[in-house]
Order: sequence, then C-alpha cells, then structure tokens
Amino acid sequence: MHTHPSEPVLAPVAAEEPGRTSGRRRRRTDWREGGSTVRTWREMLLAWAVLGLGAGVLAGYLVVTLQPTAAWAGWAATGLLWLGMLVPIVIALRRSRPAGLLRFRASDVLLGIGFGAILRLCQGLIQQAVTGEAAFPGMVLMDGRLPVTWWFTDALAAGVVGPVIEEFFFRVVLLVAIYTVLRRPAGHVVAGLAALLVSSAVFVVVHLVDGSLGADAVLSIGLVGVVCALLVLVTGRIWPAVLAHVVYNLAGVGLVLIGTFAA
Repeated sequence: MHTHPSEPVLAPVAAEEPGRTSGRRRRRTDWREGGSTVRTWREMLLAWAVLGLGAGVLAGYLVVTLQPTAAWAGWAATGLLWLGMLVPIVIALRRSRPAGLLRFRASDVLLGIGFGAILRLCQGLIQQAVTGEAAFPGMVLMDGRLPVTWWFTDALAAGVVGPVIEEFFFRVVLLVAIYTVLRRPAGHVVAGLAALLVSSAVFVVVHLVDGSLGADAVLSIGLVGVVCALLVLVTGRIWPAVLAHVVYNLAGVGLVLIGTFAA
C-alpha cells in the first residue's frame, strides 16, 4: 500500500508506563520507597558509621583510662564519642538528604511530647519492678546550689545536645542505611525489623560502655531505642524521635531537680 504524498505519515505513539509522566520517572517523596536520595546510603555509609563510632568509643576509653581521677575525663570521653558520631552524620547529609526524613509537621510535637512522657513513665515502672523502688535521683549541692557546670554538662548537653546527635546517628544514619541495603532483597517488613533491632541494639551497647548501668536502666534505654526507631519507620520522619528522646532526657533532668531540692 502506497501513501499519498500529501498525506501526513503518523509515527506510532508509545504507551506511557504506569507511574511515569512524559517519560520522566516519578519523583519519590518518601525515603522508605527508595530512590536517588538514599542511593548512596548503603554499605559504604555503614562502614563510615562503624568507623566513626568505634573511633569515638576508643578515644573516650583512652581518656578515661589515662586520666581516671580527672573530673573532666567523663565528659571529655562523651564529647569524643559524640564527635565520632557526627562524622558519619555529616558525610551522610552531604551526600544527600533522604526524601521526607527531615520534613517537620506540627503533629511531630505532639508525638514527641507524648511518647517522651510515656517513656519516662515506663522508666519509673521498670525501675520499680526491677529494684523494688523508684526514688527520685538527686545531686549533692554546693553551698545550697547546684554547680554552674551542671546546667551545661547535664541539663543542656545530656538533655538536648546528646539526644539530637544520637537520634541523627542511630535513627538517621544507621537505621536508614540498614533499611536501604535490605529493602530490595528482603522487602520492607524484614528491612524495617532488621533496621529497628540493629540500631536499637547498638544504641544500648554504646550506653553500656562505661559499665555503670543497672538492669533497669538497660531495659529503659532499650525501650527508648525501639520506640524512637518505630517512630521513624512509621512516620518516615526523624523529628518525632528526636523530640521524644529530648523530652525523655529533660524529664530525667527535672526529676533530678525535684529529688535534689525536695529531699
């Protein structure tokens, strides 16, 4: 059959694939679905996390070992540990920012406050069940006042700075990297469960480094790790976990103040 010269020749139109628009890939808005924003968050990032954490723990151990009687040794060791965590955090966020992970919503405040308060209540119940008492912790006063340094080392550093760094390391770098590595070969459920268990277990182990925690504290810290991991996996955002951890720690600071001045 011959086409008349005046007739336009129509090229075949390819059918669009589902989930694509004008030949472009659908842009993912949730890191749990994969995509380019987590493509580099895989084995190499896990290696950086292990290296940074290991270096921080080792450096802190050396400080405490070499300066066992120094008043500043404990906080210097903690600072070095946080520095070791910050390195992989910076490396990860410079590579990319997982889609939706850093998004903030007003509901995150309610989730953070609610779960932080529940976790602190559970800590008291666990302490009561394990030790038989749940007394308020207290501090030794100097001339009727708390040391000025306490407000920085305990109230600010341990209450706010520490939880933020820890959540970005354990529930951003570690959890997201493990989930990303396992999502395709194992599926969403297995990847999420593995990310939750590993990140929570490492979270507990790091808090056990100084060997001063009792069984009740270990259980409470483990519960914090599991709940914060679930918040990230369920919502896809980090801020509910960060706020829950901050509220939990600040509630502990408040209990110390009550136990100190009400005793």
